[in-house]
Amino acid sequence: MKFTSSWLQDHLEPTASFDEIVERLSLIGLEVEGVEDKAKQLAPFVVGEVLTAEKHPNADKLRVCTVSIGKGDPIQVVCGAPNARAGLKTVFAAPGTVIPTSGLELKIGKIRDVESRGMLCSAREMGLSEEHDGILELPADAPVGAPFAEVLGLNDPVIEIAVTPNRADCLGVSGVARDLAAAGLGELMAPRVKPVEGTFPAPLKVTLEFGESSPLCPAFALRVVKGVKNGPSPQWLQDRLRAIGLRPINALVDVTNFMTFDRNRPLHVFDLNKVTGNLVVRRAKGGETLLALDGKTYMLDESMCVIADDTGVESLAGIMGGEESGCDEATTDVVIESALWDPINIAQTGRRLGINSDARFRFERGIDPASTLPGLDLATHLILELCGGAPSDLVLAGAIPDTTRTIAFPLTEVKRLTGLEASEDEIRGVLDRLGFVVTGSAPVLEVVPPSWRGDIEGKADLVEEVVRILGLERVPATELPRGADARKAVLTTLQLRSRKARRALAARGMVEAVTWSFVSKEAAKIFGGGADALALSNPIASDLSDMRPSLLPGLIKAAGANAARGAGDVALFEVGQVFLGDGPGDQRQAASGIRRGTAKPSGSGRHWAGNAAVVDAFDAKADALAALSACGAPVANLQVTTDAPGWYHPGRSGTLRLGSNAMAHFGEIHPAVLEALDVTGPLVAFEIVLDKIPEPKAKATRVKPNLDLSPFQAVKRDFAFLVGRDVAAADILRAAQGADKKLVTGVGVFDLYEGKGIDPDKKSVAVEVTLQPRERTLTDKEIEEVAGRIVAEVAKKTGATLRA
Repeated sequence: MKFTSSWLQDHLEPTASFDEIVERLSLIGLEVEGVEDKAKQLAPFVVGEVLTAEKHPNADKLRVCTVSIGKGDPIQVVCGAPNARAGLKTVFAAPGTVIPTSGLELKIGKIRDVESRGMLCSAREMGLSEEHDGILELPADAPVGAPFAEVLGLNDPVIEIAVTPNRADCLGVSGVARDLAAAGLGELMAPRVKPVEGTFPAPLKVTLEFGESSPLCPAFALRVVKGVKNGPSPQWLQDRLRAIGLRPINALVDVTNFMTFDRNRPLHVFDLNKVTGNLVVRRAKGGETLLALDGKTYMLDESMCVIADDTGVESLAGIMGGEESGCDEATTDVVIESALWDPINIAQTGRRLGINSDARFRFERGIDPASTLPGLDLATHLILELCGGAPSDLVLAGAIPDTTRTIAFPLTEVKRLTGLEASEDEIRGVLDRLGFVVTGSAPVLEVVPPSWRGDIEGKADLVEEVVRILGLERVPATELPRGADARKAVLTTLQLRSRKARRALAARGMVEAVTWSFVSKEAAKIFGGGADALALSNPIASDLSDMRPSLLPGLIKAAGANAARGAGDVALFEVGQVFLGDGPGDQRQAASGIRRGTAKPSGSGRHWAGNAAVVDAFDAKADALAALSACGAPVANLQVTTDAPGWYHPGRSGTLRLGSNAMAHFGEIHPAVLEALDVTGPLVAFEIVLDKIPEPKAKATRVKPNLDLSPFQAVKRDFAFLVGRDVAAADILRAAQGADKKLVTGVGVFDLYEGKGIDPDKKSVAVEVTLQPRERTLTDKEIEEVAGRIVAEVAKKTGATLRA
């Protein structure tokens, strides 16, 4: 929402400076997004008078001018403008001045061996227009040396504010002025609009025809003005529209645009001679079209409200008028329309057709119903003043809705909700200045909101009005009660796990993605979903029809999209919700990730030292373990089983379990799944259900224990076991670990051999065992004893024999 300082002063007699008004606007909830003050921007540019303009001795198209700026000696300027001549008053810029449009800083220089000590400027260089065929020509009576912005009336700053959706009343300058007056920055000037006396019966009627369906137009008023002389609007009106970014068209159209921004009352004008018969407000019929004022043709349907005559649709109600009934310079008889429209229908129609207009922006937020007739009268007065003519009687179809409602307002609510101390007189004064009708007395007031404040629904809204006008700076800073007990954690365990999983996966070089919570029916079935209970009744797209049973479909599709655009080596993760059913406990928090191509944790892409390795199941396993560890899962106790879900490649995948609790799956994605999703591999993935991680045991203290390092050197021993091909390496590791839980601090596989010298049904698994003494250095005999127990325990649990 934009307006100028002078425009605001039409409605507010200010008692504060411009800077104070700008600052206060944000404090009362109308955030200032910007202030454009051309007078400040163009302050270095002054009115100069060309005293002489002689031909340049070394150039045919240049002139050497002497310029007076009202002080000091005349200044020599070399100028190439064809209209530079003696006696001309124009814009002069001295050395050191920065040209607004180019950012060029002027310096003293020589042009074809003649010194130039400034510049005479064109309209384009000043940012006023695209005209640059010559320098600006100012009025002959312009005072030499005066700031040229003041001479051209450019000293009227433009303020742009952000208006929240609930404050539709401030989409007009009059509403902004009302808030500023209530805040004590001036006196509101709001004279009552005098009704227009008709001089003849209106030759045009209007009916509302909605049948049994809900009416989309509560009230529709019109007036005919005959004998108008349409043409350019006066300069003051054109200047105001241009200042806020609108293009003046003609007086009739400019009046409606002015009313939209001045009083937040969108109107429309029809050329009476282009309307056939009477007007009907109705729903559009399937197949009807409208050539709108933006030059586009729109296909309409039965959900849209239109204004039609006997030949068809003339206007899209509350959004945009039609080209065929628009007003131009030949218009002599005009129909002025002021109506109320259903806000939801306006929003739906505008969204469906992709039309964003100033009228739609206001009607979908709610227009003051009581402004319907006064707005029509004020527009009529302006048209009569600017275009002449004779007005008809007013025609009204429907009725103006009565929005009167009374709210019981306990004065104690102000302090209870905000802590602000305010007297009854202060509260009454604020509400009264904002247009509320206040009756009753303490402790409970009876408050009737004004018709333009449809957002006021309860006592909390009234508290907000009081606080924003009196000032948030009056709300005391109050510490929250700490209590005697220690403060509890703010975040839940699941929230903490989600954050820790994100950090852990990002630290492994993965990039977080946010994908749709919906997937196609086919993708849902592939990943264990697709139940009817999880199908959307109104999907936004055919391929987003079901709630996702897993995060992987979205991540895999995202990896495919990246690959299609040349970024094939990607590592993505997501932490979000998955849906296993429609029951209360069927929504889970998951952390999942994928790696594609060569996107290994150590880096991706080709390298001079050798061919880049592609991702494998162990990369996904490492990612899963890193996230589980960060979330506090007992990773040392986890078991790896081979019963991963069907969307993983059998034999290249696994499940991480704690007993019967399957906390994570990892592995290579099944080729058939990649083909179904139209994605190429290699691609590995993991899935963690954060809800399944067991709660950590309560600790007596949050203090970390002291670092306890053994002063004795660790001992490492290697063992090579012959076991059956069906024996899992994890079973060997677990057995070796359990041989002596006090001394054995680490076990890891470092070699696997199958082939010559070993039975076909056997394999050799070599492990490294770390022994860490705590009390004294181990002797050779003690080491051999522990080694014997390790061999015996592995043999007992797996049937292994020590390889010779």
